[in-house]
Amino acid sequence: MSSAPATTTKPHPITEAETAAAVNPLWGGRFSTGADALLVEINSTVHFDHKLAEFDLDGSQAHVRMLASQNLISQGEGEVIRDGLEQVRRELADGTLQLDPALEDVHMNIESRLREIIGPVAGRMHIGRSRNDQVAVDSKLWTKAAVQECDAILEAVIAAIVERATEFSDAAMPGFTHLQCAQPVTLGHHLLAYGEMFLRDRDRLLCALRRMDESPLGAAALAGTGFDIDPFATARDLGFERPARNSIDAVSDRDYMLDVEAAASICGIHMSRLGEELVNWSAPQFGYAQLPEGLTAGSSIMPQKRNPDAAELIRAKSGRMAGALMNLLMVMKALPLAYNRDTQEDKEPFFDCVDTLNLCLRVVQMLIVETTFNTDQMSRDARRGNANATDLADWLVTDRGLTFRDAHHSVGQLVRALDERGFDLVTAPPGLLGELNSDFAGIPTTLTTLEHALSRRTSFGGTAPDNVRAQAAALAAANSALGSDGHSRS
Repeated sequence: MSSAPATTTKPHPITEAETAAAVNPLWGGRFSTGADALLVEINSTVHFDHKLAEFDLDGSQAHVRMLASQNLISQGEGEVIRDGLEQVRRELADGTLQLDPALEDVHMNIESRLREIIGPVAGRMHIGRSRNDQVAVDSKLWTKAAVQECDAILEAVIAAIVERATEFSDAAMPGFTHLQCAQPVTLGHHLLAYGEMFLRDRDRLLCALRRMDESPLGAAALAGTGFDIDPFATARDLGFERPARNSIDAVSDRDYMLDVEAAASICGIHMSRLGEELVNWSAPQFGYAQLPEGLTAGSSIMPQKRNPDAAELIRAKSGRMAGALMNLLMVMKALPLAYNRDTQEDKEPFFDCVDTLNLCLRVVQMLIVETTFNTDQMSRDARRGNANATDLADWLVTDRGLTFRDAHHSVGQLVRALDERGFDLVTAPPGLLGELNSDFAGIPTTLTTLEHALSRRTSFGGTAPDNVRAQAAALAAANSALGSDGHSRS
């Protein structure tokens, strides 16, 4: 390659043609006046699309390399442009380049600065490219990087759940339905339920990554281009599996964003459920958990308080992510093909949605790793509320030959009779069950114990401690098998 002329790194004198074009930097030839201040205000996106700067530079570098390899620009021009882009990258990194809202977006800011550095040759960078496919590829590159980062955190969240679930595979706690005592489970089993939810969340994110793995570069405005470009080369260069097959779809598609927002919203709901339980469990009325001090806050008036602020905020931020999904659905619901400026409204809530997912996942990871569980209190509560009633009904079926419906009725009558006497199935004196109902005469005393209720639930997916340990190992293997490319590693 030829070396860049020394003068290309210095600002060049502004020509008369450039002064005319400055009326509107993209379409100055068609317009004779500048944009109204209101258009500048509603049009400008630099306050949020600055996130795309690095990816815009990457996309332009790949496009310029392809143009040079296709002899659409000379090798020397390509080197000058690439060197100029790297100077812009350095200036953005060290803060010397400030983005101007009057230039609409980050893409025009970069192009404008490049033109100042290397002169009119900067315009050669846009051969065979439109701002439509330029913005689309930048957005996809940002999305891929951001989703991969969220997936890495989510993988660590699941690994932390596996570790804590194994630690508490024998720790009894009450299982609830309708927030009423239902049947005893183990804390490990309860935590693994969230692990399974989060594993599906990983799968959704990775499937979104797989589906979006098409490069829009080469689509130009909507119809492709007559230049002899090589979109397969730019796709490979930027890490995409393939170029988009349809140029109209390439510039008007936003369903990859909807995919990610939907996955984020569902994951947010799962995190919200966990947050709600931790809020409840950390209250002294439950006394099941003590959250890490660094994720709690005090009160301005009540000196004793340690409020579960982080868990509460996770609960609330699920709505923020779902709101971003609803926003983009409404933007896209009736748009004709191909590009419409409406889709400018895709990015700000989308960026916020993915950033919020990232933040909440990091908080959840810390909550899982650092929360202290009061297993003694959980175990005491697991013995309350006649939580082993189903085990007595099962015993009547297997030992006394009753149908399950008759056994269910009989146990229900027994629980009511014990309640009237101030007892439950655990606290009732030996022999009282048989006195109240002959079906229970000679019932083994071990049948009403918590240990019996847990150990007998050995069905696949059940809460028996040995099962829980096996489930934890299986979840760990499944978590490891999911690859960042959206495919199994196995």
